Amino acid sequence: MFRRITNQPLRYSVITLYFIVLFFCALELNFLWLFGYSPTIKDIKTPVLNVVSELYTSDGKLIGKYYKENRTPVVYDSISPAVVDALVATEDVRFFNHSGVDFRSFISSMISTASGERRGASTITQQLAKNLYSTRNRKSQGAVKYIPLVRTVVYKFKEWITAYKLESHYTKNEILTLYLNTVPFGSNTFGIKTASKRYFNKDVIKLQVEEAATLVGMLKATTTYNPVRNPEKSLERRNVVLSQMEKYEYLTPAEYKKYSQRPLMIKPGSLDEGSDGGSYLRSAVARYLEKWCEDNGYDLDTDGLKIYTTIDSKLQQYAQEAVNSQMKLLQRRLENVWGNENPWRTADGKEILDFPEKAAQRLPYYNSLKKKYDNNQDSINYYLNLPKKMKVFNWNGEKEVKYSTLDSIKYYAKILNTGMMTFDPFNGHIKVWIGGIDHKYFNYDHVNQAKRQAGSTFKPFAYLAALESGMNPCDKLVDKPVRIPYENGGKTEYWEPKNADWNFSGREMSLRAAMGKSVNSITAQITQEVGAENVVKYAHLSGIESELKAVPSISLGPNDVSVFEMVRAYGTFLNKGIKSEPILVEKITDQEGRVIEEFKSEQKRTLSEEIAWLMIYMLRGGMDENGGTSQALWEWDLFKKNNQIGGKTGTSSDYVDGWYMGVTKDLVTGVWVGCDERSVHFNTSETGEGSRTALPIFAKFMEKVYKDPSLGITLGPFPKPSVTITRIYQCPTPRYDEDSSAVDSSYVDSLLIPDVSTDTSINPVPEIPNPVTPREQEIRINPQPATRPPAATKAEPIPEEKKTRREVREERRENKVKQNN
Repeated sequence: MFRRITNQPLRYSVITLYFIVLFFCALELNFLWLFGYSPTIKDIKTPVLNVVSELYTSDGKLIGKYYKENRTPVVYDSISPAVVDALVATEDVRFFNHSGVDFRSFISSMISTASGERRGASTITQQLAKNLYSTRNRKSQGAVKYIPLVRTVVYKFKEWITAYKLESHYTKNEILTLYLNTVPFGSNTFGIKTASKRYFNKDVIKLQVEEAATLVGMLKATTTYNPVRNPEKSLERRNVVLSQMEKYEYLTPAEYKKYSQRPLMIKPGSLDEGSDGGSYLRSAVARYLEKWCEDNGYDLDTDGLKIYTTIDSKLQQYAQEAVNSQMKLLQRRLENVWGNENPWRTADGKEILDFPEKAAQRLPYYNSLKKKYDNNQDSINYYLNLPKKMKVFNWNGEKEVKYSTLDSIKYYAKILNTGMMTFDPFNGHIKVWIGGIDHKYFNYDHVNQAKRQAGSTFKPFAYLAALESGMNPCDKLVDKPVRIPYENGGKTEYWEPKNADWNFSGREMSLRAAMGKSVNSITAQITQEVGAENVVKYAHLSGIESELKAVPSISLGPNDVSVFEMVRAYGTFLNKGIKSEPILVEKITDQEGRVIEEFKSEQKRTLSEEIAWLMIYMLRGGMDENGGTSQALWEWDLFKKNNQIGGKTGTSSDYVDGWYMGVTKDLVTGVWVGCDERSVHFNTSETGEGSRTALPIFAKFMEKVYKDPSLGITLGPFPKPSVTITRIYQCPTPRYDEDSSAVDSSYVDSLLIPDVSTDTSINPVPEIPNPVTPREQEIRINPQPATRPPAATKAEPIPEEKKTRREVREERRENKVKQNN
């Protein structure tokens, strides 16, 4: 074919050109898989950047990010001209004069390299090709990767081809923008916008000349010229960039002298703007959206989504402040309770002597030691006891210590943790989510991952089952010892619950009073009357999803449930019997603000409106009834303007778990407090009850909320019923001189009965009263707003005696209420 060309020089030129074209075609087509992948025209037209997804509160505050590469793109008009000038002067001074490949610079570089002075010749466009399409990673490599010199030549040619493609589809300004959005700046920082925020805490448009030169100087070697790690080298490199800007007339000599004499003024900024980059909320949203991303083909870490949560930033802040305040106090209290004693105890109070060793065996580190040292226990013990420097959590800030693995286990086992969630059941929005005290040290989320015994906060489901069976809040039972039979392995056994204070009053009291005072004996009678399986049924209907064992003690909360479930279930009471599925995300948009998905709560009626209203009325008994377990709330400024609060305290056996479920006319809040290690806990009701651990968190939170009018959450009573209430519920309880701050622990494992009464029969449930008249009904469905219970007439006179400390506190509370009124 080529012999037809008689002119020999021309023939050789054509042959050379032919093979060059053939080579580039083979390169593009990856002939015989020799050369690896090359970007197609489609890839050029739609470049893919790994872009940060951002997490916002419902009021637009950035609270977290998801990323593999921490990059937030910026448009050309938002880039400081000094950045562009510094980049062009340093990296590619002929950028505006070539078409992607600068052959003049390439030849000059070859000559310099041959003379012993290595100098790069890649243009900005070539560097963009390498950064944007990873032309030198494994995916882009073919069989020639095993031939060193050929491999380098192939890489360079592929970058040339890609550079020409980029130049043919983008303007120079667009190429500069793409480049500045892709380049790494070290410390998982990608793109000029993120780098400007990290190193100077400002927008890229506001960068000064010397700051722009510092960032551009980092591109040569991000670690070597990192201004935080190596300020002296960074300063030196910055001045080299400034001299290049002067050389190519981007700066005058006077400007160069001025900028080069300035010190390196670094002002590191937070890239997550208030988030620790790995918060409980951030992790919870990731779990919440996991299936959505899978179903819709999105990657949370790379697709640049804007995720708007239902969280209110102010409510979240107030909740965090309340948690921090109370948990610091509780941690000191726990340390004071045990002093120098080890707190890990069995149910009968004996120390678990091998606790640290048993806990160590559950660690992945222990398994690696077993494998490494062939199960040699001496070697394993040596490394478990080997001290090493580490940082540990402390309420006064991170603490540097020298602990062994066993020391670390002992230290963290003593740390109290918490979970808190606030919910608007009317629209299904979660307003507050606090999964623990510090996500860096305690990753496990105590809102919806951890499940703990609910204690007395589970009792309302027994009273719900009672109402559903036809009972009334005014029906009365006697507080007395009971003995309930149950089958265990084909054998009849008996459960004999005790009240939290180990006493039985022998008095008759209404269901509302019994729930308000958290009386175990009456709750057990109700459970036997309605059936444990019905308690399970109505707990599930309300919103509990965990598996529940229908045992006689079901109502005292022996089953493990999450804060999330409990809040959802109590939300059904407030939302007039409609169960709302809590949602954490309201909408998702792309980078331009186009809505991709909007989320709505799934709602379903599971209780009648009458029963739901009665349950809220029953929950108010914790405040209204004599000895109600929520009355510690009087310590806080929560009851102006006839405000009403319903709630239930809860404490599991041995004070392992402390709970408080609080309900206002607007919100439902659940709080759990305890140690992750269940054998570590308080040892008395005065220190470890839910009313003394979890309730103050709710109280401090609501006090802050009510004092912020911008939230629109106001003081006031619960709404009147919008349906006719057919049950009798107005039944004032006689007041007795007694300990009105009764403990609320649930001794679900107790089998012994104090010798109070020999009558162990179950008091029969009173018959449902006859229907009331319209006038009586009108009176009963318009109850007065909750107020501090007045000093009542004594039902039983008792001899005068010295007041207890608890009675003194009660008297102070009453005086405080009188002053407020």
